[in-house]
Amino acid sequence: MDEKKVLDLFAKAGVMKEGHFRLTSGKHSERYMQCAQLMQYPEYTAEACQGLKEQIGQEKVDVVIGPATGAITLSYEMGRTLGTRALFAERENGKMTLRRNFSIAPGEKVLVVEDVITTGGSVKEVIEVVKELGGEVVGVACIVNRSGGKADFGTKLYSLINLEIKTYEPEECPLCKQGIPVVKPGSRKI
Repeated sequence: MDEKKVLDLFAKAGVMKEGHFRLTSGKHSERYMQCAQLMQYPEYTAEACQGLKEQIGQEKVDVVIGPATGAITLSYEMGRTLGTRALFAERENGKMTLRRNFSIAPGEKVLVVEDVITTGGSVKEVIEVVKELGGEVVGVACIVNRSGGKADFGTKLYSLINLEIKTYEPEECPLCKQGIPVVKPGSRKI
């Protein structure tokens, strides 16, 4: 899937938001990628996952997993696209874990998915869960990589699109200095 097709899907679904946002990482930005807008359209999500599948190629994958809540739908659709099980990890007492009797067997090949990667913190936590259970992480796949090449997971990284979107530490944020109210989008509270 080429960049123009991805941007067309984003435009149709209303993925890109403009304003003053506090990201999950705690950083501020004037743009926010709300991939949940894409995920509300099964046909768009299927297209996105097919694009990722094309990048993954013949890599063997037994299980797909993503962090709750943002990657639950993506994990499910990526699992369906690859013909594998689809799991999600969630926080319990502040720590990412598997619940609901989900399991990963030692040696299973695991693809970790995320909608948007900025710092990669949630993905790293999921990777640790997989490794603790003896799974083998064979790659990370995301819809949007906005890390600017800074997210390193020690494995292959597949993304539909790489976007450079400026982020600021709160104390250096020009939007804060202008007095523009900050909004915390998404599902996680900081």
